[in-house]
Amino acid sequence: MITVDEAGTVTGWSPGAHLLLGYLAGQVVGQPVARILASGDRALSAVRDGWSGELTVRHADHRLLTLPAQAYALSHRGDRQWLLMVTEPEESFASQNGQAMLDWLFSGSPIALAVYDTHMRWVWQNTAMNRMIGTSQQERRVRQPQDVLTGPDVDHLERHLREAMDTGFATAAFTIRGRTPADPDHDHIFSATASPLRGRAGQSLGVCATAHDVTKQHRYRERLAILNEASMHIGSTLDLRGTAQELADVAVPRLADFISVDLLEPLLHGDEPGPVTAGARLRRMAHRSVNEGAPEALAEVGEVDVYPGQTPPARCLASGRPLLLRAMDSNVVQWFANDPARAETSERYGFHSWLFVPVCARGVTLGVTVFCRSWPNEPFEQEDLVLAEELVTRAAVCLDNARRFTREHTAALALQRSLLPKQLPWRPSLEAAFRYLPASSEFGVGGDWFDVIALSGARLALVVGDVVGHGIHAAATMCGLRTAVRTLADVDLPPDELLTHLDDLVTHHDAVEVTDPGEARTSDTTATCMYAVYNPITRNCSFACAGHPPPVVLTPDGTIVFPHVAPGPPLGLGGLPFETSELELPDGSEIVLYTDGLISSRGGDIDEGLEQLGRALARPATSLAERCDAVLDALLPEHPSDDVALLIARTHALHEDRVAIMDVPADPAVVADTRSWASRRLETWGLEGMGFVTELVVSELVTNAIRYGATPIQLRLIKDTALICEVSDASSTAPHMRRTRVFDEGGRGLLLVAQLTRRWGTRHSREGKTIWCEQPLAEDHSTTR
Repeated sequence: MITVDEAGTVTGWSPGAHLLLGYLAGQVVGQPVARILASGDRALSAVRDGWSGELTVRHADHRLLTLPAQAYALSHRGDRQWLLMVTEPEESFASQNGQAMLDWLFSGSPIALAVYDTHMRWVWQNTAMNRMIGTSQQERRVRQPQDVLTGPDVDHLERHLREAMDTGFATAAFTIRGRTPADPDHDHIFSATASPLRGRAGQSLGVCATAHDVTKQHRYRERLAILNEASMHIGSTLDLRGTAQELADVAVPRLADFISVDLLEPLLHGDEPGPVTAGARLRRMAHRSVNEGAPEALAEVGEVDVYPGQTPPARCLASGRPLLLRAMDSNVVQWFANDPARAETSERYGFHSWLFVPVCARGVTLGVTVFCRSWPNEPFEQEDLVLAEELVTRAAVCLDNARRFTREHTAALALQRSLLPKQLPWRPSLEAAFRYLPASSEFGVGGDWFDVIALSGARLALVVGDVVGHGIHAAATMCGLRTAVRTLADVDLPPDELLTHLDDLVTHHDAVEVTDPGEARTSDTTATCMYAVYNPITRNCSFACAGHPPPVVLTPDGTIVFPHVAPGPPLGLGGLPFETSELELPDGSEIVLYTDGLISSRGGDIDEGLEQLGRALARPATSLAERCDAVLDALLPEHPSDDVALLIARTHALHEDRVAIMDVPADPAVVADTRSWASRRLETWGLEGMGFVTELVVSELVTNAIRYGATPIQLRLIKDTALICEVSDASSTAPHMRRTRVFDEGGRGLLLVAQLTRRWGTRHSREGKTIWCEQPLAEDHSTTR
């Protein structure tokens, strides 16, 4: 290989030329090439670009050799250089393949090749480069890289070329993006290398650049990367807005410059939307833009956007098929003609192409997603639409799952709220306030419940419970347990016995036989419960615990007390007994019952949660409702992970002048005295109008106790929100109301009591039983404390 300048001076001498002709590079470089040509300058004058033929040359040993040769022009203007390729005349395998290799390099190689001189001016390119850039060697008159490659990576290319030329080492493959005359409307991705060109003496001659168009492979990898990111990030929560925003975050800016996700209104409530046949009214769930704050959005997140019937989004919703439109399409022109605000926004931000993709899952259309591109980005193509459909399809399944979860969560929450008390019963002896906070939607509805139950003898039961788990199953279990507690409370069982019966109920519920041998029970019900009974006459409070957090008592002087309550196992485990703990409360004390979500929501241990609860309760509050709010604000995060039920009750003693007690001898003759005693007590309370019924009830209950019971016998009248009459005796045998026949002499007493009073019942104790009944007070006495 020999290079010759325009004056005929040898500028380059390869090692192959030395082996072929015997001259060292130092002997010929800088000398006229005519000295080694037999015909001198006449032979050189016939050489032209692309010439091939034979040249007669002088060997260093003075022999004349006729050798095959080819000539190539390295440039067409300025410092013209010629490349002479001289080969051995023998028809050897090596020389034939060497010639074929050169022909392949210049004409058949798929690798585009270009040569630049030391000033980064173009010198030569092969046929593959001609095809790639769309400019042939004869047409190319420009000399800098930026003349055939436009885009931000031109400087990146030139930096790599100079680096290879300056260091003398080929660069590793690098990627550049740009547009060429072959396709001026679309960006292409090229994988390029740069290798230095040096003469025999080591001087820098320029740099050789190779390039390969990898646009398709790059876009394929980019699509896979977007889909992979979508699979990891879309659907991380069961929240409609969160899922829609995840879709928008994945698509911008890698696929679109602006995206909006709009869903039909019923979806927000968990309902299944019906078919869309006319204009669409959609709720904006999310949008994202390459511009800060998404100024292109005509509707903010949460607002409604309306698309008339013939607009592209409405057509996309109605048909369930995606659309790819550009600014010049007639559908877009008509749409903007009828919607000037949208047309003005599109023009301001340079939108030129749109993708409208319906959000469809399980055969139901949920909404529409709009992708927009603006200048200078190239317009959407069909492959972009396919990618957008894939993203939206993945998001649609997640959105439908979120819709179904919303429906289940709403149903469970509605069920739970419908079963919880709307207001608590009012009694002079107890005032109460409560708060119930469901968990954040992603955690599902729990099974927390609370209740205040009026018992006989002016007593009240306080109960707070928590079913382990979330969802409709937990809410339904809570419903069954709350109903069971009310039923057992009506029987007036002591707290420990009530929890024992409740535990049996849960255990038997889970022990249902499985008829199908292949069917297995999926879960066991477990719950905790705290049950307390407050007696305003004795100021005594009885507690029983089933695996529940302990109660807290705030005394009137501000002291926080954590009373010792014998712990019991959670409901559903069985095997261990429950115990009742007694505590006498000062008048005006506050009992605080709660579920574990209150003291464990911030992730700390139970002791730390109890300390925080004590500090929150110690703060001054003007009302029980204010105290409830202060406790929740102090202990709960913004989005609690578990339901929280809080019940605070302030106790009041029932004054002695509201309770009258008479010991009754076991003698039928004293029944008249008991009637007279009751009548006098009613006169003292100003309830003379209730005397007739009260005397009849006292007579019947005392007579039954004398006849069928055991001593000691006691009569007690209590004035609370009702007039309560109680007769106690030492017998455990309880009377039963029965249907009497015409000629029966007895059996009508309890029937009369049931007909004349609001309610009646039997309460058992370790000392015997108590038969009680209640009469509503006259209207003008109903609010007397």
